[in-house]
Amino acid sequence: MSKQLSSILSTTITLIGQFQTALTAPPTAATDAAKDAEALPLLTASSSALKGHVTKLSLLAVTSPFTHSAVSTVLREINESILPSLVTASLLVTPAQYTKAFHSEVLLLVKTALTELSSLVEEVKRVGEKKDQEKKDTGKESGVTKSEKDAVMLATGRVWDACDATTDVANKGVVGFVMRRVEQWRDLVRDAVEEIEDWDPEEEDDGFFDDVLDDEGGNDDEDDDEDDEEETAALHEHKKSTIRFLKPIAQVYPAIINNRLKNAGNAPLASSSGVKRLESLMLNLKAIPDDIDEAAGALYEANFETSAEYLRKTRKYATEAVELVASPWGAADAKDDAPADKFATWSKTWLKVIDENKHGDIIQAFLNHDL
Repeated sequence: MSKQLSSILSTTITLIGQFQTALTAPPTAATDAAKDAEALPLLTASSSALKGHVTKLSLLAVTSPFTHSAVSTVLREINESILPSLVTASLLVTPAQYTKAFHSEVLLLVKTALTELSSLVEEVKRVGEKKDQEKKDTGKESGVTKSEKDAVMLATGRVWDACDATTDVANKGVVGFVMRRVEQWRDLVRDAVEEIEDWDPEEEDDGFFDDVLDDEGGNDDEDDDEDDEEETAALHEHKKSTIRFLKPIAQVYPAIINNRLKNAGNAPLASSSGVKRLESLMLNLKAIPDDIDEAAGALYEANFETSAEYLRKTRKYATEAVELVASPWGAADAKDDAPADKFATWSKTWLKVIDENKHGDIIQAFLNHDL
């Protein structure tokens, strides 16, 4: 292999390692440069450019003859322009400006892209070394084998996937990223509620323990039947109350998506307080699905006290989420004569329902009211 290409390949691998290290402990506070920079457009442009150059690199690697100068040119452009831009963009996405969750997502995606690029460069290096050895031994170069081509294209595809994911997140922005997460948690809550609705407490008892006791002569059929009926009735009642309790909780997700996230633009990021609200909103909405699962599991085991404990947690998180966005983004700048916000009115009703959740008539009236 030519000294020039060998040097550039080594430089690329070294640079990737250095950039990975830089992304491991990035700055957490926004610098003056970060505040003035357009991080997301730069992230989109650099990840798209990396995908394009990786495509060129892979084609050069699997097409005979293996051209050292062409491969060197592509790698040099990646090293000198694309990788610095990509890493700079990711470092500009600070938690203070873009939320911790979005910051972590961008770092993860960029580090993944760098890791996959390193694997591709190693494959290109192997192909180049083999071609050079062939020329040295036989004076000519054979074509790329299927296994070599598959290895290069597989590595290329992984870089493409990482670049596409990075571009997608950058294009959707912070609010789009948050909305996607909230939609995922909404679906988890819906699935959990549907599972509880489909659950039949009467199918829990398969008669196994009754048969064992019968065999041992220690079963009083009449007393056990009464106990089973009481337990089943209790399970049905707790199932009913759990579903009734969770219906308003489940409504929080679509209400917030449609009224506080969709078409919000960059309004939540206009101030540090807005970023913190968005961050807190995510933390509360993320916690609810897991607690519902725990509540359901305890219910299935007839552990009503534990189930109630987790339901109380869901109410706490849901209440905090609604209160966080009860006012529109930038409400402090709104005019006094501005029309009443639809979600603000809805949230008052919702909070009342949560406080009075024991009254089925209030809950049912609320559930029939569309936001």
